[in-house]
Amino acid sequence: MTHGIHTIDTGFHRPRFDASHLIVEHGRAAFVDVGTNHSVPRLLAALAAQGLAPAAVEYVILTHVHLDHAGGAGALLRHLPNARVVVHPRGVRHMVDPTQLLAGASAVYGTEEVRRSYGDLVPIPPERIDTAHDGHVVTLAGRELVCLDTPGHARHHLSVWDERSRAFFPGDTFGLSYREFDSARGAFVLPTTTPVQFEPEALHASIERMLEYRPRQMFLTHYGRVTEPARLAAELHEQIEAMVAIARAHAGDPQRHARLTADLAHLYTSRARAHGCDLDAARVRELLAMDIELNAQGLAVWLDRAQR
Repeated sequence: MTHGIHTIDTGFHRPRFDASHLIVEHGRAAFVDVGTNHSVPRLLAALAAQGLAPAAVEYVILTHVHLDHAGGAGALLRHLPNARVVVHPRGVRHMVDPTQLLAGASAVYGTEEVRRSYGDLVPIPPERIDTAHDGHVVTLAGRELVCLDTPGHARHHLSVWDERSRAFFPGDTFGLSYREFDSARGAFVLPTTTPVQFEPEALHASIERMLEYRPRQMFLTHYGRVTEPARLAAELHEQIEAMVAIARAHAGDPQRHARLTADLAHLYTSRARAHGCDLDAARVRELLAMDIELNAQGLAVWLDRAQR
C-alpha cells in the first residue's frame, strides 16, 4: 500500500541517488525535499502523472537546507501558487537569502561545480514560509505530518512523521541507502557526516527518537523507501561509532584526509560485503565516491571543532 506516497528521482548526480517524495491526500499534495533547480520539471511531471495541477500543492517541506534537498525550492515555488514552504527555524534565513548557502557549498565543491549542479538559487518570500519548531504539525487535507527537530547531520534538520503510513521522511538523519546495495538481507545503510555540523551524540539521539514512534518504513532522500528501521538503526549506530574512531585515530596526521577517505572506503566496502552485496570493491567505491569524500570532510570539521 503506497498511502499516497510517491518517490521521484530528482536527477541529481546519478539515477536513484536523490529523491523528492510527493504525498497526495484527497486531491491535495505536499513535496518533502525537492532536489535542485534542475529537478523542477521532474517534480511538475510527477504531479501531472497523478492528475494534479500545480495549484493542488499546499506544502513544500524541507528536511534541511543542504542544496541537494532544498536548492530547487525557490524555483519550484514559482510554479505552485498555493504552496507554503515548511523549514526548520535555523534554515529560514537561508531560504529567504541563499547567499550564505551558496558560499558554503562553493567552499566544499567549488564555485563552478555549484553553478553547474545547482544553478542560481531563487530566494523565497518570507510570507510564504512556515517555521517548523519541534512538534510543528502540517495538516494536508486532514492528514497530519509532524515535524521533529532531529539534529546530528545538521542543526537545521527536521524529520517528518506520517502516522497514516507509519513512516518517517528523515532527510539525511537516518543515513543513506542506495538500491544498488540491496541484498537478500534487505537494504544497506550508512551514515552521512557531510560538513559542517556533524555531531555524533546528537545523531545517535535523533535516530533513537525516531525509533520511539515504532515506524514501519523510512522514505530516505538518498534513496527511497526502506523497511526494517530497527535493524538499520542498529547498523547506523555501529557505523557512527566506527567513523568517530577512524577520525580520532588520525587526529594530527598531516595526511589526515587521505587516511580518512581510505579508511572510510574500507569500512563501507567490508560492511557491504558482509551484508551480502555482490558488487565488487571498485564498484562500491565508485558509487560511494562522493559520500566518502564528504564524510571525510565532515569528520575532519567535527574533529577540529572537538579539539578546540
